[in-house]
Order: sequence, then C-alpha cells, then structure tokens
Amino acid sequence: MTPEKVLAALSNVQEPDLGQDLVTLNMVKDLVVEGNYVSFTVVLTTPACPMKDHIKNACINAIKLLVNKEATVNVRFSSQTTTHRKDTREVLPKVKNIIAVVSGKGGVGKSTVAANFALALARGGASVGLMDADIYGPSVPIMFGVRGDRPKMMSGGENGKGLIVPMEKYGIKFMSIGLLVDEKNAVVWRGPMASSAIRQFVTDVFWDELDYLVIDMPPGTGDIHLTLMQLVPVTGVIVVTTPQDVALADAKKGIAMFGQAQLKVPIIGLVENMSYFTPAELPDNKYYIFGRDGGKRLAEEYDLPFLGQIPLVQSIREGGDTGVPIMVSDDAITKKAFLDFAGNAARSVAMVNANMRMEKVAEVVA
Repeated sequence: MTPEKVLAALSNVQEPDLGQDLVTLNMVKDLVVEGNYVSFTVVLTTPACPMKDHIKNACINAIKLLVNKEATVNVRFSSQTTTHRKDTREVLPKVKNIIAVVSGKGGVGKSTVAANFALALARGGASVGLMDADIYGPSVPIMFGVRGDRPKMMSGGENGKGLIVPMEKYGIKFMSIGLLVDEKNAVVWRGPMASSAIRQFVTDVFWDELDYLVIDMPPGTGDIHLTLMQLVPVTGVIVVTTPQDVALADAKKGIAMFGQAQLKVPIIGLVENMSYFTPAELPDNKYYIFGRDGGKRLAEEYDLPFLGQIPLVQSIREGGDTGVPIMVSDDAITKKAFLDFAGNAARSVAMVNANMRMEKVAEVVA
C-alpha cells in the first residue's frame, strides 16, 4: 500500500450531502500508511454530522476493495464547522452560523424546539449559543431554571461600552430578554421600540466564538423579524409547525416571508413538533392527535428539507417547566428525535453554506 493508492481509493467515497468525493473536498488529513495498516482523519463539515458511520464504512470498504483486502483501517474524525461568512465587519463576526427558529403562529412549541435543538447541536461537540429574541414571551429563563437571575457585565465594547456576558448551562451559552426585565411586568412596546431593543440585544451581548447561534424568534411575521434579518447575517431559518391544517396555513406565511426579495433568507428546513402522542407507559404506541404527516407534506409541497418529527410526550413539558430540558434528561427516545433533527439541520446548513460559496464564485467569474 502507498499513500497515493489509498487516496485514489478514497476519491471514490462521496460526501453524501455535498456531492463530491472526500479527496476533492480536502477532507482527508494526517494519512499514515505502514505495511497493512492505514490511518487517517476525515474532517467533517459539522460536529453534529449524523453520517459518520456511513462515511467510515465507505472508506474502509473502498480501501479493502481497491487497495488491500487485508488492510487494517483506522478512520478518525474531526470537524471544522463550515460557514460562508468572510466579512469580519459584520455583526457577530465570530459566529460561524446564525440559525433563526421561526413559526407562523404561537403555541407550536417553537421555544422548546429551539432550546433542545441548541442542546442537541452541542451534544455533537459544537460550540453553541441560544438567543431568546421572543421579547413578548421569553421562556428560556424558565426552561433553563434561571428565573430571577441576572447576567454579568464586562468591559470591552465600542467606546468603552459594557457588554452583557451570556449565561452558561448544560454546555451552551444563552441569553434572554427575560433575564433583563422583571417577569411580573408586561413588556408593552410598539414595533419601533421592540426593533430597537432587539438591535441593542444583538450588538451588546458578548457571544465570542460559536459554531452555531440559535435564535428563538417571536411567533408570526412582523417588525422584529424584519429588523433581525436585516441586521444579522442569518445563515438560514428553521420553520416549526405542528401537523394540523391551522398551523400549516400559518407556516406557509412564514415560508413566504423569508422567500421575499428584500430578505431572501435560505430556509434550512421544516420540523414538525407534536407529531404524535406517546404515553410513558406505552412507549411503542403512537397516537396522531393533531393529524398525521402534515409537516412532511408541507415540506414536499415547497421542496424544503424535512428535518424530523418531535413527539408529544409529557416529559418534554415537565422538563421545560422544571428547568431541565429533555436533552439533558434520561428520556432516550425523545432525545434521539432531537438528535436526529439536529443532525439533519446541521447537514442542511453545510449544504446552504456550500451553495452560497458557489454562488459567490459564480458572481466573481461573471
């Protein structure tokens, strides 16, 4: 065996999402060949990649089939989260990917999905932040068990201005409007005031370096959405819906909003929450209370990636109320649903970034 023969064999292994081989994509690093032993590292596009086993088996099979059937193959993995951002003058310059979680209406579990999505990404090894931008109904303080706590301040902003330090718990950074105002007082702000608050919230928080910043947006489509999309270089949005027709009709409005020319924000995909009810005492049973596969059909109608289905189980509600999200609980079945969803979303983000880079190259060539 030689390094050249091994690389030639690995050039037959396709990265499932990007549609090119590992060698062309420069994903094979630290190749060592000694006798019948070969080892190398595959650099993934995200720590949360769900295709590790598929890629590993494909590499081993290619080497054994095309180079040496007696070979001992050691495939390691590392990750370098992709981004299409290059301009360090932009807002949040050290954040590689900014993902807005949106819904056309309230009550579909958007905040629960956003929080557990962020935790699931971090479970894969990514550095993750969660911004609760739902100023009229902030729920992160409750879901993370920090009601009444206040974030610390640090110096280092422009013109000596202080910066807010995000809180950290369960392996992620998070910040919420609810940590800055008394929850007993209603937030009564007109559109311009709310937009101004969001703008300040983004620029005055020290997020530092992150692979992903998940933004829990307010429900609906309005001023705050426009402000945030125009202020922040959002990588893409994830649309949350439930299966019933009322929620799907509102989800369509959200999809239409982000496809408008003045925004033109990529849609990473659609996730269906409360897909089916599974009682704890009957974990293999599924009851489709709100209808079946409505989100999947909507994704197919708009040709969007369908990222997964999250069940309606009592432990999700209990975890949110007690400050222990389902992703840090012992509920293996529901955790797997969120991990699968996060993995699919991370893959979709990598494809969005690849397409954006290709578009920029095309613009330069033109």
